[in-house]
Amino acid sequence: MTAEWLTRDVPRLGRRIHRVGIACNFGMDTAAFNAAIEAGINYVFWTPKMRAITPALRDALRRDRDRIVLATGPTFSFFGGSLHKGTEHILRTLQIDTIDILQQFWLGKMGAETTATADALEELKASGKVRMVGTSIHDRPRAGELARNHTYDMLMVRHNAAHPGAEDDIFPHVSPEHTMLTSYTATRWRKLLKRPKGWDGPVPSAADCYRFSLSRPEVDVTLMGVASSAQLNENLAGLSAGPMGEGEDAWMREFGRVVHG
Repeated sequence: MTAEWLTRDVPRLGRRIHRVGIACNFGMDTAAFNAAIEAGINYVFWTPKMRAITPALRDALRRDRDRIVLATGPTFSFFGGSLHKGTEHILRTLQIDTIDILQQFWLGKMGAETTATADALEELKASGKVRMVGTSIHDRPRAGELARNHTYDMLMVRHNAAHPGAEDDIFPHVSPEHTMLTSYTATRWRKLLKRPKGWDGPVPSAADCYRFSLSRPEVDVTLMGVASSAQLNENLAGLSAGPMGEGEDAWMREFGRVVHG
């Protein structure tokens, strides 16, 4: 059952993927990255700022380009020109011809959805340099509107036990045939791994946090950040418990409410 619940066919992507995506930050070393790929994880979130992993990612793409789903984006994406320039930089850096998912980062926070950026994204798709376009966004009502309007092929949104609001504001508006859904900050930057004041019950493990988000059928991929192969193996072992039952889900939500405070 474990292998089955951790893989799925994603209609918008048109491919079968591992539902754990690896985020190439958090101090990840090359050994941990390679271990993730060897474990069957094939969704990789990387940006040009994550230089430590760049050689290992480049090698993995060279070896197995058809299997790996690369989600990335230019650091600066305010303008159409910067999207074009940043995309070309990524292609050259990784020595590839096509990006699977190009993200316009932090929409509504550090990026702007304009006619120029929308045109640039469509031009990049039409050129074949980009297969899908997506965005990362914290503004939940706006993300729900983007999902309803099928504005992007992929949305990357926050979802964890302390911040479950996406379940009401975003998830109901996502149609799998139009939009892929990636979640991140499953551990709320590790705050969900620490005992809060006044909490006497058990404290979740990192694997519990990932299971919480992956138990939602709307979530295609949850990003996992690890610093070492040991952390990766511990998390993957914890995921063998499968989806959360009602009791575990209720415990996680109550713990999340206390952490949110």
